[in-house]
Amino acid sequence: MPGGTSGSTARPVAEGPTGPRRRLRGATAVDVFDVLGAGAAAVATATLLFGKLTAMHGGIGWVVIALVAFIGFYALLASLHSTGEEIKDKVITVLLRTAGVILFGTLVFIVAYTLVRGFPALRHLNFFVQTMWVAGPQDPLSKGGILHAIAGTMIQIGIALAITIPLGLTTAVFLNEVGGRFARFVRTISDAMTALPSVVAGLFILAAVVQLVFHERNGVAAALAITVMMLPIVIRSADVVLRLVPQNLREASYALGTSRWRTVWHVVLPTARSGLATAVILGTARGLGETSPVLLTSGVSTVMNLDPLNGPMISLPLAVYNFVTSPQPNQVVRGFGTAATLLIVVLILFGLARRIGGRGPGHLTAGQQRAVQATSIRTAVRLDAYHHPPAGAPTAPSGRPEELPR
Repeated sequence: MPGGTSGSTARPVAEGPTGPRRRLRGATAVDVFDVLGAGAAAVATATLLFGKLTAMHGGIGWVVIALVAFIGFYALLASLHSTGEEIKDKVITVLLRTAGVILFGTLVFIVAYTLVRGFPALRHLNFFVQTMWVAGPQDPLSKGGILHAIAGTMIQIGIALAITIPLGLTTAVFLNEVGGRFARFVRTISDAMTALPSVVAGLFILAAVVQLVFHERNGVAAALAITVMMLPIVIRSADVVLRLVPQNLREASYALGTSRWRTVWHVVLPTARSGLATAVILGTARGLGETSPVLLTSGVSTVMNLDPLNGPMISLPLAVYNFVTSPQPNQVVRGFGTAATLLIVVLILFGLARRIGGRGPGHLTAGQQRAVQATSIRTAVRLDAYHHPPAGAPTAPSGRPEELPR
């Protein structure tokens, strides 16, 4: 029949095993309408509750109510034309994107608020090239600065990194490449140190180093306290990175007759270089922001001190604490300016670390490529000597040399 023929030529809707296929990417006009409609309804509901129907007030409360109402209205509108699984996907997507926006917005707010509050101090050049020895709490912002705190932070972090990087990376290599009972014990201690309160680390250095060794607060004691906080972060982060190195790279190196430590130096570490740089960045960020250990071990000073073994040496976090706890408005402004400077220092260090270790996995520097080529040549020579032994060389029963030549 004509009607039957016409129906047989129509294209069926593409269906999956349990129904029509769902759209996983992109947004349709209906999705845009749902978002706009739910947003308008949420704004109206929050405004009515805060301005007309209840005694609630406050911007943060309004945002929370509007967000909860938006999710409810969005789920209601989506239920008019979507299945249960699609509704769940859409609601979860909204929640994840909202969380991302909140986190990013919080970061932007912190940075912007710090820069705005500290801008009156940052716009004066003396803030970066002078110390507080030449200015008092009531002096204008055109006098005094934080040069001594910047120098103290650089010295303390430099000492801490000189201890943390070799010790932390070596420990991570030991945990991954050697293993054993002692490695499990070290990993347990490292995990426990990750949750160590910073004030406890400061008290430990105060009792074990300041009172017993130096008998005064100084930069080295502060650097040791910072090291205690940075070390577990670097170890755990580097441990995770080294675990991600494919095992077949190690097996290929061993198949060429390379020793374990040569494999670690020329294969494992270059492959994980960018991840190890990130581990160092995380540890450095933790150390730069520590205040409690430095407060107990470094002492407070208003003059420049470049000798970490003698006398107090203040750092940027401790300077922020001292400034913002002052009742003088200019000191509070200096505190926010110091906090903004600390943010800038972190960004500079992050850029340097990414410049040094930002290569992708398997991308080697020119020196590393030459080292790999030299290792390959030596391995080829050893294999050739193994298959074509010189006359008079001791051989095994199979007729081959007893071991590969070194």
